[in-house]
Amino acid sequence: MSVATRITSGLLFLALAACGGAGGYGGGGVTNPPPPPPPPAGNTINATPAEVFNPTPLTVTAGTAVTFNFGTLGHNVFFDTQNAGTPADIPGINANSQVQRTFTTAGTYRYHCTIHPGMAGSVVVQ
Repeated sequence: MSVATRITSGLLFLALAACGGAGGYGGGGVTNPPPPPPPPAGNTINATPAEVFNPTPLTVTAGTAVTFNFGTLGHNVFFDTQNAGTPADIPGINANSQVQRTFTTAGTYRYHCTIHPGMAGSVVVQ
């Protein structure tokens, strides 16, 4: 066997050894998928790209913080009636963000999005 053939064979052997075995760069070859995101809290209202608030109504106990979850489409929240227990409105165009409001007094709080006519919901506080 010639020197060139031995060198070529050796290099081929090394290349095959480097490609086989453990399953890839980083060792181990076993990768676990990332864990799924946690489910949304029971006190979350999602403002969806379909221009609906979900769920509506949302029922909570007095003193509960409610998270308004704004996805990729911008929304806002304005409460229909302002009284001592009504939390502050959420003005602007909110996208990819979450805003919390605490409901301290029992009652039904109706709200709407001024950007999308007809998009409305309510929070029932017990």
